[in-house]
Amino acid sequence: MENNAPFWNDSVGYIIYPETFCDGNGDGVGDIPGIVSKLDYLKELGVNLLWICPLFASPMDDNGYDVSDYYKINPLYGTEEDFKKLLEEAHKRGLRIVVDFVLNHTSDEHPWFQKALSDPSSPERGYYFFRKGVRQGDQLLPPNNWKGFFSTSVWENVEGTDDFYMHIFSKKMPDVDWSNPELRQRYYEIARHYLDMGVDGFRLDALAHLAKDLSFASSSLPADENGLVYDTSRFSNRPEVLDYLLEFKKEVLAPKHAFSIGEVGGGVSPEEALRYCDRQSGPINMVFNFDTAWCNGAYGSIDKNDEEIFTDVLELKRNFMRWYDACHEKADMPLYWCNHDHPRVLSQYGSTKYRNESAKALATILLFFYGTPFIYNGDEIGMSNAEYAKPEDFFRDVSTKNEVLSLRARGYSDAQITHYLCRTSRANARTPMQWNHEENAGFGKKIAVNALNENYKEGVNVLDQMKDPWSIINFFQYAILKRREPEINDIVLHGKLHILDFNHPDVLAYMHEGKENLVVIASLRPYETYFSFYHMIRDVVLHNYGDVLLKDHVFTLRPFECFLLKV
Repeated sequence: MENNAPFWNDSVGYIIYPETFCDGNGDGVGDIPGIVSKLDYLKELGVNLLWICPLFASPMDDNGYDVSDYYKINPLYGTEEDFKKLLEEAHKRGLRIVVDFVLNHTSDEHPWFQKALSDPSSPERGYYFFRKGVRQGDQLLPPNNWKGFFSTSVWENVEGTDDFYMHIFSKKMPDVDWSNPELRQRYYEIARHYLDMGVDGFRLDALAHLAKDLSFASSSLPADENGLVYDTSRFSNRPEVLDYLLEFKKEVLAPKHAFSIGEVGGGVSPEEALRYCDRQSGPINMVFNFDTAWCNGAYGSIDKNDEEIFTDVLELKRNFMRWYDACHEKADMPLYWCNHDHPRVLSQYGSTKYRNESAKALATILLFFYGTPFIYNGDEIGMSNAEYAKPEDFFRDVSTKNEVLSLRARGYSDAQITHYLCRTSRANARTPMQWNHEENAGFGKKIAVNALNENYKEGVNVLDQMKDPWSIINFFQYAILKRREPEINDIVLHGKLHILDFNHPDVLAYMHEGKENLVVIASLRPYETYFSFYHMIRDVVLHNYGDVLLKDHVFTLRPFECFLLKV
């Protein structure tokens, strides 16, 4: 690795969802003291860059992404002193801290929004999008037909008036207007406050949505049964976002040498993403996208049978490579299978029947592709989706709750909806972290968050796996150690990468060319398959089975068998 390379080139990231990570004070909710108590664990695991989901004060309508005060730590999670201790203790261990910074919206309980409601002549009124509704006879209709991410209109009426405010997420999360220079400066002040406190950077939430189509014209795309149109072009990846971010970089990020990684969804292409994160001209360092998170047909799959949900390996390869081909010479890339907004990767692309094998295969693919890998908490022990019995069990997630109401209105039974949510709901990633096999999985004295997955009693927990040398967590630890070896890291980041046997429907295999050639081979099937291989193997660095079945240049790959080879 180059000596002047940025720190994230030598990093393995770890994503912490604080509400369900570890409860340090016994109130049933994960918190900052709980995170501090696990820093030695994280150091030993080998990760060195922690992205922590929102910690700011919030009424928790959307699990902390609805911020009511950016300058206060959520009392559920602790105090400002707790947060300062987290920064201090993490830095002592060589762990960098990236905090989730919500820029697109506030809570409706934020003082800015409350002032905007109470005083239409106030400067704060201009921080949000207020528009008059449309009168049709006795009806007051929203300003346009836009549909948001939570299955509702993006407009909410201000009671007793003809005014509506815009929210592309929950109605309790009004969007802020980044075209307002005063609003932008308020956010820059907040960012400086936390950088001065010692945070190493920000994960910029919902970054792609900061700019809106200010004409607010209705979309001409097909409408749903309620006359609403889901047209993300009206509020996603619009060109003005770059202007805002370049100003943010110039005034805040660059002077503080702060790391920045943006969530850029909305169907952004790799070429469009480069505008955000090009090493020479981009305003931020990296962007997350969702292209490799839904390659099994689960998204929108309520009408599909279980047999129709399987990993599209060819699509995974196409998505990985279209991002690599466009970006590797120009930008640094983050890698992740899932986060708090997605189902568990083991349930998406792996198998609970082959939990050990598939968790290791997915880890190997992720850790040795080009980029900075991010592991979601619990993946290192093979945590899987929730096993809830009814739709209401998922209702701590407002997005899922809205979706359930919509599906019921369309005539789906609760059994169909529950089966579907067990595949797709964000709540699947928000069950408590499983630390041991004792009461509440070692999360805390009680649980006041999403219910546990009962498989913690069956070895899917940290402590039991630490005692087993062949466990998932020990494989992760060794694999992370290998990835962070300077020689291997250099080959992964700078060696030319290409897919081996692109058209193989069951196996994802790739090679990095360098001082040594590194090869990853991973079956993504719960059955035996075959893979032709014509390279001379110098060393088997990682393998998730006890023996190698290779004859006449053909691997016999057992369910989810994987290798990291030097050839």
